[in-house]
Amino acid sequence: MRRVSGRLATEVHARNFREEAETPFPVSLEEVRRKDATRRTALETAGRSLLGLVVAFPLPALAASKLSPTDRLLTGYKDIVYLLENWDKETTKCESPTKCVRDADVVRKYLGLRSTKDPLFQAEKTIQQLQGNLDDPDDIEQFISAAEEFSSAQSMANSMAYTSSFGEYNPGGGADAVARYLEISRKQVIICKSALEKVLKLLKLI
Repeated sequence: MRRVSGRLATEVHARNFREEAETPFPVSLEEVRRKDATRRTALETAGRSLLGLVVAFPLPALAASKLSPTDRLLTGYKDIVYLLENWDKETTKCESPTKCVRDADVVRKYLGLRSTKDPLFQAEKTIQQLQGNLDDPDDIEQFISAAEEFSSAQSMANSMAYTSSFGEYNPGGGADAVARYLEISRKQVIICKSALEKVLKLLKLI
């Protein structure tokens, strides 16, 4: 065996010395058991804490409506029809018999943009999921076009409803500004209804 050079031998000796210094002294069997029990308790506590976080903050997919994809679209469509037929009533909030204000935020709820439990929550994904249910492959292009039309109108209706909510506080705003943006939002909701209706007809659901 080759002789280790003086410098290398010194390094090996120093490393061995460090390893010996870092090696803990032997402990009793009782001490080992106590440390294992402490470690198990810590792991169990961490597991319970993690479970608590999952329960407190559920994933959107878990918190979403339990309706089937088709029922979600049908329910969402009916909700939009109801909103449009009762627009003034649904978008007006009265704090007293003599004091009423326009409330555009309700529009966002009907469009599935407020809660994971709303029927139209992530409607774009729901529509995409149902594309495979088309009977006629030739309908795919119309289906995709209607889906894109709905998504675009939904986004614009949401933007205008949000702007309307703060119209009274913006420079040059007031009740007129609130009503103006709310009306633009209503027209986009009409497009949402029309596009979603096309989707449902292509799926032979209505």
